[in-house]
Amino acid sequence: MKFKRSERLVFMTQHLTSHPNQLIPLTYFVDKFSQAKSSISEDIKIVKDVFETEGIGLVQTTAGAGGGVTFRPKIDHVRSAEIVARFMEVLKTKDRLLPGGYLYMSDIMGDPHMMSDIGKLIATMYEGATIDAVVTVATKGISLANAVARELNVSVAVIRKDNKVTEGSTVSVNYVSGSTRKIETMVLSKRTLKEGAKVLVVDDFLRAGGSITGVINLMEEFSAQVVGVSVLVEAKQVENRRFNDYTSLLKVSEIDEFNQSFVVEEGNCLEYIENGTKEHQS
Repeated sequence: MKFKRSERLVFMTQHLTSHPNQLIPLTYFVDKFSQAKSSISEDIKIVKDVFETEGIGLVQTTAGAGGGVTFRPKIDHVRSAEIVARFMEVLKTKDRLLPGGYLYMSDIMGDPHMMSDIGKLIATMYEGATIDAVVTVATKGISLANAVARELNVSVAVIRKDNKVTEGSTVSVNYVSGSTRKIETMVLSKRTLKEGAKVLVVDDFLRAGGSITGVINLMEEFSAQVVGVSVLVEAKQVENRRFNDYTSLLKVSEIDEFNQSFVVEEGNCLEYIENGTKEHQS
């Protein structure tokens, strides 16, 4: 079957965006369309120019026998600001405050379109870092971790609070919960991470940081390197927070449970998008 260039471009666009951060051999497209490498290279150049002009991402080519083309999602500051603004508008809706000053966010975490957009935003912040896995704590952070991991083309490691027979041998640590001040346990299967892996930790909400500190301690048991921590929402002006090196999409403050009111503002994520990725600043 003979494909027109317009048809090749449609297929290439769909294939590249469906396989982010994955090296696709040039021969795949050559064989698919029965075209010379020079023609396929011209097609890729067109896709590359459009992607970069429209702020969709970067298309990088690698020369040589084992070379090919890789699509790296990277949204610009304007698109990032739109995602943050939409997230803020949804979060501001009434009846979100729960006892203890927590926010109901299950509907947001369950929105695949919003999670996809946020996944692209977080992946953009850390696109300059080498990441082998995205780590989160069950259960609220799983959809976020999957969204980010898809864009980075890496695996997801889910930390649990109890042992599951299906997990096999596990490693566990005790940590002090930032909210309840209780000693709690977190567990991760030994098979989940390779020793020395570089990981990005993501979570839905950050208050004192007890659970994320526990995650960092657990990563030490795997000799893993935490290259970044990113949260959807942080509580502003929390005393004695365990760590300060993280990114957030939004901040909340002035929480009033009685009147169901709180103040929402942008986190620091747009600063990183505008001024350079997290890795580039470190």
